Amino acid sequence: MLPEYPPEDETTSEVQQTSEVSFEDEDAEEGETLLTFRVTEGGERLDKWLAGRLPAYSRAQLQRWIAEGRVTARSRSLKPSYKVAVGEEITVVVPEPEEYAVEPEPIPLAVLYEDDDLLVIDKPAGMVVHPAAGNYRGTLVNAVLYHCPNLAGVGGVQRPGIVHRLDKDTSGVILIAKNDAAQRALQAQFKNREVHKTYLALVHGWVTPRRGEIVAPIGRDPRNRQRMAVVPLAQGRSAVTRYEVRGYFEPATASPRPVAAASRYTLVACYPLTGRTHQIRVHFAHIRHPIVGDPVYGRGRKEALPCPRQFLHAERIRFRLPKTGQEVEFSAALPADLQAVLAGLKEVAFSPSPDR
Repeated sequence: MLPEYPPEDETTSEVQQTSEVSFEDEDAEEGETLLTFRVTEGGERLDKWLAGRLPAYSRAQLQRWIAEGRVTARSRSLKPSYKVAVGEEITVVVPEPEEYAVEPEPIPLAVLYEDDDLLVIDKPAGMVVHPAAGNYRGTLVNAVLYHCPNLAGVGGVQRPGIVHRLDKDTSGVILIAKNDAAQRALQAQFKNREVHKTYLALVHGWVTPRRGEIVAPIGRDPRNRQRMAVVPLAQGRSAVTRYEVRGYFEPATASPRPVAAASRYTLVACYPLTGRTHQIRVHFAHIRHPIVGDPVYGRGRKEALPCPRQFLHAERIRFRLPKTGQEVEFSAALPADLQAVLAGLKEVAFSPSPDR
């Protein structure tokens, strides 16, 4: 088994030095939802036009969001009287609702471990972790509430039991606390960098060196608030991702001649030391090795390798049980859809020099 973190003295691919690193969960939810609408018929006042797209909210509420700068076009805040134009994209930052009913649903769960304090679940791709605007049903929380009825209210009404989060299209290991004491204990371990996570990602190109560290602050992309981006530290938060190459690949049908750079891939084990939203996806896109199948941060790259989703899987997690302090580790096998992607590739020998 690979070590949880590559040795400190290995050559690193440091992107940008930051201040002291704190530890939170990768993809930590910020309590807001971002919606983007493309205008097909122009000329209408923004507040009236928006009311037609978001009928669940009152016009007064929408006007309040506009006044708060939550409604933008081309990264520019708008006024209620703004006349929308055909073809432009209007982005709305929807704040998290204060209260909503979270209903139990009989959705099957792949439970890796369970005791009186917590659940360890292998989350499938395509499942949202907790209800939010636009996703009030079919989430992991809905499924867990059916599995554990006593979970309701643990740590809050909207996100009972949630300790950390995975993206909708990221599969793999996730922890759920079953009582308030366990949730506080697990959250403390995350904060103190005592939880060690390993993600598997297939990225474009051959990553060098074989072991490295990406150090680059992350914040909202000033040009598109639906995305995260590497930004100056004053505009974001410090972020560190260590990685280790598990293999270099190219198409299995490649000829004996060297393949083009666009047909090279690297399977990497990623070890996030911080927990910024979309951290692994943003960091590898920043060093020009975006994750295969990523529809957001791989945008603009022609995807030659068929991949049903972003190739990112939470493979392993190590932490201490809240009640006993015993250190435990759980892992989730690479799911069939991502195994099929690797089956279409062949591993190749490649030994980058340490100074590359």
